[in-house]
Amino acid sequence: MNKRALLFYTLLFGTFLMHAQGPVRDRIKTLKVAFITEQVGLTSQEAQQFWPIYNEHEETMDNIRRKERAELHANIARAQDLSSNESEKLLDNLLALQLDKHRSEQEFLSKLRTVIPAKKVLLLVKAEEDFKRQMIQQYRKRRGRD
Repeated sequence: MNKRALLFYTLLFGTFLMHAQGPVRDRIKTLKVAFITEQVGLTSQEAQQFWPIYNEHEETMDNIRRKERAELHANIARAQDLSSNESEKLLDNLLALQLDKHRSEQEFLSKLRTVIPAKKVLLLVKAEEDFKRQMIQQYRKRRGRD
């Protein structure tokens, strides 16, 4: 899969999750927790330390994505009409948000290394990608595009 398609599907999945309301969103989160727990093979002791770190990271990333969407959606539609200064400022803001994402990911992975083995951290990365892929496949099937 090329990078554009991967980016498109990631954005589609993110949008799907953000628009999921109430019980649907809760159900997706529940499925994700169960999927990750099974795929990573967390012991009960590891899980007690892992989930608070994971949940904090998810909240941080959600906040960054919200800011990114707000910044992008508020201004990208009128990108043609932006002055050079406004365009520079918007681009600087988007780059800063990308840097925030990167730093958050680094901090998250570093924290996880202190509570679970490196192998399980890698299994988490794989499990998250696998879960996203499954959600996209299910979404396509429900929409009749598969």
